[in-house]
Amino acid sequence: MRGEDIAILVPVYNEARMVGDVIRDLREHVGHVICVDDGSTDASAASARAAGATVLRHATNLGQGAALQTAIDHALTLPDVTYLVTFDADGQHQLSDALAMVELARDEDLAVVFGSRFLDERTQAGFLKKLVLKTAVWVTNQSTGMRLTDAHNGLRVIRRDAAAGVHLTQNRMAHASEIVLQLGRTKLPWREYPVHVLYTDYSKAKGQSLLNAVNILFELTFR
Repeated sequence: MRGEDIAILVPVYNEARMVGDVIRDLREHVGHVICVDDGSTDASAASARAAGATVLRHATNLGQGAALQTAIDHALTLPDVTYLVTFDADGQHQLSDALAMVELARDEDLAVVFGSRFLDERTQAGFLKKLVLKTAVWVTNQSTGMRLTDAHNGLRVIRRDAAAGVHLTQNRMAHASEIVLQLGRTKLPWREYPVHVLYTDYSKAKGQSLLNAVNILFELTFR
């Protein structure tokens, strides 16, 4: 059964190789896939559109935070959307996890479900990346008052009322702490859910696994 009230939000920057396959899989199960092409210089936008996504485009690369805010703003204009799901374009996130998180939100009347790599042992992040991410968790929890185990996981389910409270100003990696802070301020009910983030040869070849972790820590420290 398709989740017609679900919008999956996919920021994209130079992901032409993967984004079409990712979006085709998503479109089989949800009513809306909103892709924000954040100034890509490859065929990402065309691939996403051909796969069935609604494609919005930034003329220049503004960063993942800016792309997410554009996607959230658009999703909130769609009256049939109840749940917004933030999702990566590179194949690291699992659709099965996203759908299970939406089901949990429905069953327990939750406004936010945060995916966590650290609630089970499936995700093989590597020692250095795990160290950086655990440090980012500590910094985020100190600044937000939340008690998360994985504050910078890009897989999240956000109910419409909670999403209305998100107004990201941190365009790049520091948005991951900002969104936790803003969702916490809504005082709406939330939970974490164990997810499997798959670090593929493709994502490792792009340097995302470690570089993103270092970027997160740098922006948290010096923003």
